Amino acid sequence: MTSKTPNEQLRDLIAETGATYAAIAGDVRAIAAAHGDDLRTNKSTVEHWISGVRPAGTTGRHVSAALSHRLGRIITEYDLGWAPAEGHNDDRIGLFLVIDPIDALLPLWRGDVDRRSFLNASAYSVAAAALPLEHMREIAARTTASARTGLTVGMAEVAAVRDMVGAFTDLDERHGGQHGRTALIQYLRDDVAALCRGRFRTEQVRQQMLSAAARGVHLAGWKAYDAGQQGLAQRYYLWSYKLAVESGVTGQDGFVMRTMAMQGLKLNRPEHCEGLAATALSCARGKVDPATEALFRITHANTLAKSGQRHEAIEETQRAHDLLARGQDEDLPFWARAWGPPQGTVLSRSAKVFQALGDVRNAAEQYGRAAACRPPTTYARIVALDLVAEAELLLAQGGIEHACATWGRAMDHMNGVGSARTRKAVTQMRRDLTRFRARGVTCAQQLDERAMEFLRT
Repeated sequence: MTSKTPNEQLRDLIAETGATYAAIAGDVRAIAAAHGDDLRTNKSTVEHWISGVRPAGTTGRHVSAALSHRLGRIITEYDLGWAPAEGHNDDRIGLFLVIDPIDALLPLWRGDVDRRSFLNASAYSVAAAALPLEHMREIAARTTASARTGLTVGMAEVAAVRDMVGAFTDLDERHGGQHGRTALIQYLRDDVAALCRGRFRTEQVRQQMLSAAARGVHLAGWKAYDAGQQGLAQRYYLWSYKLAVESGVTGQDGFVMRTMAMQGLKLNRPEHCEGLAATALSCARGKVDPATEALFRITHANTLAKSGQRHEAIEETQRAHDLLARGQDEDLPFWARAWGPPQGTVLSRSAKVFQALGDVRNAAEQYGRAAACRPPTTYARIVALDLVAEAELLLAQGGIEHACATWGRAMDHMNGVGSARTRKAVTQMRRDLTRFRARGVTCAQQLDERAMEFLRT
């Protein structure tokens, strides 16, 4: 069917890829061939589509798959200006499941690095602020040889990727998401992607390598989240989930879903959060160690509280604490070792449960306990944010001096932390203190001066 109106949606998406029409045509032919369709798409065909001609049959689905690969996000026929062919639905999830996650991530990583090209020269030296540079290079060297030469991948390479992702995680917790971010993306793009497509000694090695890659992509999403780039974070989480599913490692796919539920709660978009958290819990219930299951339970409790299910939320919170009492930190799998000791996470999430239920006193107490149980030099950012949350609740109870003292402790941990969330927290603190500064409350005035200096630097 021909339209008199040029297809601007298709034109703009192709322009976004930066690829030529001939290259897009080649992508479409290759994807069609993989699905048993013999197409003769060429540069002129693409030009006809942009002029308003709609492709026949299933070709539109091949075009959407080709552009999804290029752009690193799900593109459907609707996005291309075409309603699905009769008898077909706009199947975003179906398309998502057939796309190779590494294919989708490569352009996403390229764009992520290009947006911060000014960091390229300093990424590894910044990392050295928390970790010896030679140690970082040594870990990276253990994966580079196999990634670049096509050697058979074994558990030694898996261990090296885990070590490297662990090192970046430590850096993230100490100094915020913006330190070492470009270096992480480059490592995932240049070495880990190649390893995921390598030859594996055993099926177990393949599963564990995909699992390690999923954890690295999850961390990339967390860094984007910490920078306030929520859409980019969500994309990374989706592809981390896909890698986790392909790995077959029990519970890891649910852990990524749990993170997506947490993101939705933070953005005050709870529509699907309870379903995500419940499904995540079903992936882990009775299949992982008690401490890890506690992490799933407390997130589910948070979504229940947000939806007003008070009794169920309190019961689920208690189950999480009971599981935590039975578990050991050392039993946590590699992919669950985010945000510090599980006790801190369970306490911090418990505070969010009580806060959602209107129990301000209990919430403040839980935030304070969460901050106290994490080593502050290792988890500077999250300790600071827990203390900020505690201070806000103390202020809500009328304790201005106690709140200011707690905010001051939070700022003690923010020095050297590159995080959009900590800056946002300090900005909000200044707003909260406005009326007290106007009244001449000394502690509020002194804290505001300190906040202004922090934001300037």
